[in-house]
Amino acid sequence: MAGKSNDLMMQATVKSSHPATSERNDRSHGLIVNADDWGRDVETTDRILECFKCGTLSSTSGMVFMEDSERAAGIALQHGIDVGLHLNFTTSFSASTIPEKLLGAQLRLKRFLRGSRLAQVFYHPGLVRTFRYVVDAQIAEFRRLYGAAPKRVDGHHHMHLCANVLLGGLLPTGAIVRRNFSFAPGEKSGINRIYRKWQDRIIERNHPVARYFFSIEPLERPDRLTRILDLAKNSLVELETHPANLQEFQFLNGGEFNRRSAPVGVMPRYEVGRG
Repeated sequence: MAGKSNDLMMQATVKSSHPATSERNDRSHGLIVNADDWGRDVETTDRILECFKCGTLSSTSGMVFMEDSERAAGIALQHGIDVGLHLNFTTSFSASTIPEKLLGAQLRLKRFLRGSRLAQVFYHPGLVRTFRYVVDAQIAEFRRLYGAAPKRVDGHHHMHLCANVLLGGLLPTGAIVRRNFSFAPGEKSGINRIYRKWQDRIIERNHPVARYFFSIEPLERPDRLTRILDLAKNSLVELETHPANLQEFQFLNGGEFNRRSAPVGVMPRYEVGRG
């Protein structure tokens, strides 16, 4: 009974730790804070869970076929944590039992995508079936672990934006999908910005997206976070974090982030409105 009581207390902590200002029905604006790599390993999962307990996260992106994927899914289901699928083509699957065929397929994609900085830009006709197989396998595993298909999809190293995935139509229709990073004028070259805008338009045809997407890094520029929080007052903003990074973990759990984000509030889940 004591263990069950502790579990219930933990669940209440995770669900009620967000500021009251985050309880909103209008999903056209607000601050979504999403932690990547849930389930990658025990330390990463535990750090993300601590951030949920502190009320600094809205959601997390879960990896499948990794060493802590099973345990992480159980924790999420027990405590009502909002988890999307973190598609992974570039970090080797690390679970103890994975079919050799799947391991080999992912390894081929890893070699291709990490072989060149521009590989993700090019559509590889020889890997069409391999990409589909690896994507479908991860979606099926997510469904097995979480009991439902993913309602939200992004990518490890943002490879859900690679040409074979986007042009191959491999992302589940209707699922929320992470867009490209948002940049101020002058931060990237014109060609880079045109290419990213083209990718975002492909995504927006079939998927709800947040208006803006930023990384929480670099933390050494507090003025940057201030501008991001100001945007969230009138637009829907996703802020990506990796609590496996000790500096980010300490920032999210030390009280500073809660203080800075209090005027806006962290949304309790990852939700995107159509309006």
